[in-house]
Amino acid sequence: MKKSHEMIGSHVMGRAMHVWCYGSWGMPVVVFPSAAGFAHEWDSQGMIDALAPLINSGKIKLYCPESNVSQSWTNKNASLEHRMAEHARYEKFIISELAPLIQHDCGDNNLPLTAAGCSLGGFYSANFALKFPEVFRHAICMSGRYLTTDFTDGQSNTDLYFNNPIAFVANLSGEPLERIANNTHLTLICGKGAYEEGCIEETIQLGTLLKGKGIPSTIDIWGFDSKHDWDWWKRQAYMHLKARFG
Repeated sequence: MKKSHEMIGSHVMGRAMHVWCYGSWGMPVVVFPSAAGFAHEWDSQGMIDALAPLINSGKIKLYCPESNVSQSWTNKNASLEHRMAEHARYEKFIISELAPLIQHDCGDNNLPLTAAGCSLGGFYSANFALKFPEVFRHAICMSGRYLTTDFTDGQSNTDLYFNNPIAFVANLSGEPLERIANNTHLTLICGKGAYEEGCIEETIQLGTLLKGKGIPSTIDIWGFDSKHDWDWWKRQAYMHLKARFG
């Protein structure tokens, strides 16, 4: 398998950003890390090995950027305004810098991207698909949290609201709803087992909202043996990426 690591200079972030790439060709999947924020996380946790049949056969090509989660969602020492500004910078990096680079690398400047992630990466994937549906035409979200006031001790403001899927999806209507419904599809996956508290409830809640709004979506609830753990995410990621691209 071809593996490459790049430091992509980002004007938005004011520094070079780590991005790992796995595969030579295939439909591009942008992998968002969990709360660790590391670009190499899926490799170190065995996810790349688990997806090797799809990568080596040219079905998918993974692009794994780092995140600035330690400055935004997990940064309890900063103001809410600062945390949301940091998240906004990361969004701009992904949409205005990384996504065009990926599309250029794949030889098609209009190529749709898929977002994927587990735990906090599941939130990132859903949030990017909902906010930028023309770029991310599909999201695979495993064990995500979708009520982001849980990360801010209940604090909220306008910026937080528009990064709080359960809140803003509930109020979608008109053109913003049409944009999402016409352009993207979300797959929400979660188990009922150990350490999925919060995740399972919010997965079902967001899934219910998506269905009610007519947003294309798939809700896949696994059993009580399924844990908030990499061994289960490997199975879930392989099953759903194979179903979509295999």
